[in-house]
Amino acid sequence: MNGSMTAQNPKLNVRQLALTGLMTAVLCVLGPIALTIPVSPVPISLGFLGIYFICSVLGMKLGTLSVAAYVLLGLAGLPVFTNFAGGPGKLFGPTGGYIIGYVFMALICGFFVDRSNGRLLPVAMGMVAGSLVSYLFGTIWLACQQSIGFVQALSLGVLPYVPFDIAKLIIGVLTGSKLRGRLRQAGLL
Repeated sequence: MNGSMTAQNPKLNVRQLALTGLMTAVLCVLGPIALTIPVSPVPISLGFLGIYFICSVLGMKLGTLSVAAYVLLGLAGLPVFTNFAGGPGKLFGPTGGYIIGYVFMALICGFFVDRSNGRLLPVAMGMVAGSLVSYLFGTIWLACQQSIGFVQALSLGVLPYVPFDIAKLIIGVLTGSKLRGRLRQAGLL
């Protein structure tokens, strides 16, 4: 068995479950690490770094499953969201749109990883596309929560973070792609 999910065998094997759980744990460690900035209700967090890394390693199906598990763990109350918060209050608060957007971000990022044939440019383009989707969810959510316009929410919740997210993208893609290659060589992915 080659370890990938197919139409004939949609179930996850033990290796895939272990890798998915391990990557969920990575996001649970990185997600709460955040720096609050005074000009925005949105902190600088390592959540995007975790998603870039996870999707670079696992691809679409397992990466999305891992990120969805993270969101559900946070919704259940585990302190895995920024600043070690969890529960419905955090998920439905001002930054909840970004967290919900993580799942769609992972889906898009992983889609590009799966179709990149190991080339970094298509992977990076997919990461940018996924980020834009999370930004969109977060901006709309923040605008509704704070009763402000879309442009103001964009300037509060996205624009100050783009340089940091570019750095996270580079780190996540380079390290994740290298690990993906090693896991494939070892027959673990």
